[in-house]
Amino acid sequence: MSGYRIGEAAELLGVSADTVRRWVDSGRLPAARDTQGHRVIDGVELAAFVRAQAAGPDERAEFSSARNRLRGIVTAVTKDAVMAQVDIQAGPFRIVSLMSREAVDELDLQVGAVAVAVIKSTTVVVERAPVARGRTGS
Repeated sequence: MSGYRIGEAAELLGVSADTVRRWVDSGRLPAARDTQGHRVIDGVELAAFVRAQAAGPDERAEFSSARNRLRGIVTAVTKDAVMAQVDIQAGPFRIVSLMSREAVDELDLQVGAVAVAVIKSTTVVVERAPVARGRTGS
């Protein structure tokens, strides 16, 4: 069983520790006390909570086989004569896409616009994060 302290859970979810404390205090997110008296959230419980909070599929999902859709705000657009780079901030994640300048112009991608990064890949590397000091877990 993996357990996460309030601050660790907050970092994983991209919210403040105060927000996680409020969820725990209100009973929305179950937590127990460890041997030092710190509140610890079970990893399985945290995963279930995150799944329940996740937004449903967007309206375009039914028209695509891609399931990785990250909605965010365009933070930078760099164009040259042929190519362009578009940066999107989707929650705590920065997504960078290289595409044709023509595509950027046709989509009217500008800083401040809302965009969806659709990711379809046959290769996704998944790494297990190192266990943080003081964290309980297996």
